[in-house]
Amino acid sequence: RICVITLAEAHPLLQSGKTIKSINYQISANCSRLQNKVSGKSKRGAQFLTELAPLCRISSSDGEEYTIYSCIRGRLIEVNENILSNPALLQQKPSTEGYIAVVLPKFEESKSITQGLLTQKEYEEVLLKRRSSSS
Repeated sequence: RICVITLAEAHPLLQSGKTIKSINYQISANCSRLQNKVSGKSKRGAQFLTELAPLCRISSSDGEEYTIYSCIRGRLIEVNENILSNPALLQQKPSTEGYIAVVLPKFEESKSITQGLLTQKEYEEVLLKRRSSSS
């Protein structure tokens, strides 16, 4: 029931051959996702995230900046510090070593969250419709 947050296949950073310049987990002056300290079975100390909570900001070499949001409610279990020193992991291995964060939704909400997700086939159909409407 944990959720691994990654970049979607259709994200502009993965599509347009951009180069990632930096990744910043410092969300505001008082909030850094790197300060997240989790301990124990009940995950004490984990930052609580809403669907619209920013996880990080990614800057590309062309000056574009992308804010990556949690998209689900839950506790922030871990951020991937490896992408700080090797940002290319986000593009080379986006669904494995290039993950952004791990979030643990509330037990009661985890079923409704997973029921609301698209299957791979549904996701591909959405992308196809998006591409055909933009051309």
